[in-house]
Amino acid sequence: MDPGTEPPPAPLLIACALGIERLALRGGLRGDRSAATILRTGMGPQAADRAVTRALGGDGGPAALADAAVIATGFCAGLAPGMHPGDLVVADETRDHEGRIDCVGVELLAKELARAVPRRVIHTGPLVGSDHVVRGAERSALHAAGALAVDMESAATLRSAVRAGTRPVAAVRVVVDAPEHELVRIGTLRGGISAFRVLRTVLPAFFAWHRSLLLPRR
Repeated sequence: MDPGTEPPPAPLLIACALGIERLALRGGLRGDRSAATILRTGMGPQAADRAVTRALGGDGGPAALADAAVIATGFCAGLAPGMHPGDLVVADETRDHEGRIDCVGVELLAKELARAVPRRVIHTGPLVGSDHVVRGAERSALHAAGALAVDMESAATLRSAVRAGTRPVAAVRVVVDAPEHELVRIGTLRGGISAFRVLRTVLPAFFAWHRSLLLPRR
């Protein structure tokens, strides 16, 4: 590298839980699969913890992503009345029983998502983690405690990422069901299809967020 040349940014790791989520994201790469590593972690906080730890070089995994910025993404359940399938949630923090993780570049992500996914509602606020599917009264209780949406992997993903080393982290989720639009099976109902289509469009916003970081490699 020439003296004075700005080093390239660290890699980008995009973590999701489900095969259908990874399918949507990979479809959005438009052939450029070197732009980011898309990691399917499996469902639940423990699976997310293990997969992200290993991907970032822990537990004997390869070190190629050791410096990576990390975005947790995929589907979520909206908690606020009036939310709809296909709405986007940009977390300003993730929460679970182990604590809170602050997200980086929240305003930039929301702005870039508005550009990438016009005519979709974008919500910003706390994203809470759970180890099970949340419905009914429990959904209302989480919203009353200040959470905007819930999923099973984002909080664990971001905690594992920052535990492995200082790095920017973010979480962006697509609402697949909401208080007035509860789903039984993702992918078979209209809300699931809508969320899938939105997830295919988010990568340009993720890449813009990543470019803004200007993180040097070690």
